[in-house]
Amino acid sequence: MPSVKKRWLNSLALKILLAFIAGALLSIGLLILTGMVVKERLPGMDLTDYTQALARALQFDQHGNPVGFTQGDQYPLWIYQSLSEDVAYRILDEKGHVVLMSPGAQAWPPIAHITAPQEGSFSFTRNGVVYDGVTAQYSHQGRRGFIQMTASSRIIDFLHRGFALPFIRFGIELFSLVLLVVFGFCAWITLKYSLRPLRQASADAAMISPRSLDARLQTQGMPGEILPLIDSFNQALARLEKGYRSQQDFLAKAAHELKTPLTLLRAELELMDDRAGVREPLLMQVEHLARQVQQLLLLAEASEPLSYHFVPLDVAEVTRDSLQFLQPIAEEAHVSLSLVVSDDAVVWHADRGALFTLLKNLMENAIQHAPAESDVRTEITAGCITVRDYGPGVTQDALPLLFSRFWRGAHRRDSGAGLGLAICHEIALAHGWQLAAENAQPGLRLALKR
Repeated sequence: MPSVKKRWLNSLALKILLAFIAGALLSIGLLILTGMVVKERLPGMDLTDYTQALARALQFDQHGNPVGFTQGDQYPLWIYQSLSEDVAYRILDEKGHVVLMSPGAQAWPPIAHITAPQEGSFSFTRNGVVYDGVTAQYSHQGRRGFIQMTASSRIIDFLHRGFALPFIRFGIELFSLVLLVVFGFCAWITLKYSLRPLRQASADAAMISPRSLDARLQTQGMPGEILPLIDSFNQALARLEKGYRSQQDFLAKAAHELKTPLTLLRAELELMDDRAGVREPLLMQVEHLARQVQQLLLLAEASEPLSYHFVPLDVAEVTRDSLQFLQPIAEEAHVSLSLVVSDDAVVWHADRGALFTLLKNLMENAIQHAPAESDVRTEITAGCITVRDYGPGVTQDALPLLFSRFWRGAHRRDSGAGLGLAICHEIALAHGWQLAAENAQPGLRLALKR
């Protein structure tokens, strides 16, 4: 049960839902705040509210007769003086007699043409202008009266069209912009932090290669919706690793098993009577098979990351050892070997045996393709080792096939196993190096870069 709860709390859907809820609540709060501001600032007139406010602000003399109003900022009285043609008020006693009025009310029609003194709305037309009015009742010291207020339709229309509508339009545009920014910011923050585990898992998956099949994607902090996919991916990696290990083990065991019968077969051939002249061709075939078996063993070792022991190495020293080892082969082919070291000390972090095998195979491949009386040149710099021959090179179509297993060049002196450069490629991958080939006009240049 706790694991289900933890997965639900870590759900990507829940996080996005909470983000939208937070954005919606914030938007509602901004809407309410904007509405309150608009309500306070919006031009216009509510005649009922104004009339009742005037009734509450009435002042009376000692006899209980209305004499004026209490001054207030919310409903200023100066408006009835400045806009007397459009807004006006008057106060009636309970019998309908006018006891107090503003200048604009003097031009009103007689009371009988408007309404009886009772609460409610009324309207009239003067000089082609429609006036809307409201009658409100008041009481003071047991006496009641009425207060009437009117506003012309033109002033109300002017206030709403000239002020209210532009203000509302501006408010809507501003609120829409704010709403867009708020939701966008919430979504950006949510996706940034919620999808961070996915980006990390993607980066980890991109780093997995045949050299690191034991790696697994982390499940800690992963969203609940993605967790089954990560688990399935890890299980697939486990199956791939198992199959890869089985293949490598089979390759190594098969090569080991073949070494013994080949050795016995060679011994039998060397002791046989060669009257028919078939011993030498058979010995060559056995030698070729033995070389292939040896190369298969090297390939199996090069493909196994756990077989490497990385230490700082003097590259020039390992290269000289490889040159010394290949010197007899070079002399037999009438090819000279040269070494150029550009820097005083070139140190790479590598496995010594693997680096020796890599350099030996590169130079041996060059010897096999170099013409007689030519040179195989090896150059060493701080970040690159190049091996060049002056042979016929390869075609552009064949360049991508150089490091394929069992591919053989057309100009080798011997048949070869077709695994030498493939082994070099595997060793380079294990070290994180890059091995590339290019035609050097003439010859072929193989470059190893770290």
